[in-house]
Amino acid sequence: MRLKYLSLTILSLPLLPILYFDAKRVRRKIPQLLEASDTEGFYKPTVSLQKTLKLLTIGESTIAGVGVRSHETGFSGTLAKELSEKTSKNVEWKVYAKSGYTSKDIIEKILPTINEKEADIIVLGMGANDAFTLNTPWKWRNNIIEIIIHLQNKYPQAQIYFTSMPPIKKFPAFSFSMHFVLGNLVEILGQELARTVQSFENVSYHNKPIDIEKWCRNLGIEPKPELFFSDGVHPSEMTYQIWAKETALDILA
Repeated sequence: MRLKYLSLTILSLPLLPILYFDAKRVRRKIPQLLEASDTEGFYKPTVSLQKTLKLLTIGESTIAGVGVRSHETGFSGTLAKELSEKTSKNVEWKVYAKSGYTSKDIIEKILPTINEKEADIIVLGMGANDAFTLNTPWKWRNNIIEIIIHLQNKYPQAQIYFTSMPPIKKFPAFSFSMHFVLGNLVEILGQELARTVQSFENVSYHNKPIDIEKWCRNLGIEPKPELFFSDGVHPSEMTYQIWAKETALDILA
């Protein structure tokens, strides 16, 4: 992994000045979207077994719902609904997420604020900001281990699930330099995450990239970026919902 990372670093060096100015241009261009409201909820299925699952979602901007007004129509709300309908159990859900947060920020600023006494399923979505800040795979790995240990100590019976890494190479707002440097880095971080979770019981990672082309084929629609990205970077409402449905199937598999 170090060799792959060092190779990327060497190849990226000539692009770093371009990357710096491209990143500044993208920041000016992308609208400042708000995080979704209603960070907690309760879903009751059509046919209920009168049992309740407690779901926590933790992470960065995608988990915070940037790009949709409400979590009900975003990732966490849709995930809760899908889990509820597929298990015939009530799902009580709560979001702990903040746009711009790295894995280190999650350790320092989010984990200490989680006060639920119980959790059955914990879903984590992160990685984009670690790539944006050029985090190294070994620091990322150490942060992931710390997050897992903290959550397992607090919720020893919970199923911990890491979502797919952000598809940075697909972000339409990003330039070639950003696709190459950040897109390849986030893939390396994903590979490190896949190796790391193997050392823990009841922890899994969806080690498959988000496949927009496959979604388009399944839906019978043209692969237009504006359908899947709210601002060229963050998911659209449709993307959140498709992603959440896939996540629910993977969690219950």
